[in-house]
Amino acid sequence: MGVTCVSQMPVAEGKSVQQTVELLTRKLEMLGAEKQGTFCVDCETYHTAASTLGSQGQAGKLMYVMHNSEYPLSCFALFENGPWLIADTNFDVLMVKLKGFFQSAKASKIETRGTRYQYCDFLVKVGTVTMGPSARGISVEVEYGPCVVASDCWSLLLEFLQSFLGSHTPGAPAVFGNRHDAVYGPADTMIQYMELFNKIRKQQQVPVAGIR
Repeated sequence: MGVTCVSQMPVAEGKSVQQTVELLTRKLEMLGAEKQGTFCVDCETYHTAASTLGSQGQAGKLMYVMHNSEYPLSCFALFENGPWLIADTNFDVLMVKLKGFFQSAKASKIETRGTRYQYCDFLVKVGTVTMGPSARGISVEVEYGPCVVASDCWSLLLEFLQSFLGSHTPGAPAVFGNRHDAVYGPADTMIQYMELFNKIRKQQQVPVAGIR
């Protein structure tokens, strides 16, 4: 596990999501990257049950339960801007038993699937983000394997990202700033995916102003 950057790639003008994914993967293959199987990251949203909020008008919290094919025996539970935990896969069963406290939000499942590519010390994953049957966006994950401290390798990661993302190269992830000299871990990657999925969800929301 190295240091990872997760970002969203906008859909190319006049192209579909799938066509843009193919353009990206073609660029990677032209650089010399080799296919190394597939990957999947999924996320389901749970909200605080109304019965636990009391009568004080408290705002409910959202919890995101996530899985990553790179860690098949683990389940990640994250609160936005809050604590997180890594549990084993039985955590999903536990969530069913906790339905008095947390309830699954309807139609909240979102996931990204795609191909893994190895290029020297970089592992690249280009995925199609879907909600239900619909493709909603494109995720790009780049991991630099030999390093575990973000501040020691961000410039190298950035240079590689620029080689195939061009003007769509992202800035440093917010999680890097929070853990500047700390050892990077799997939860840091999942936080980035949580933020990416929430961003894509918001992009899909249709404004209701003016509707009669």
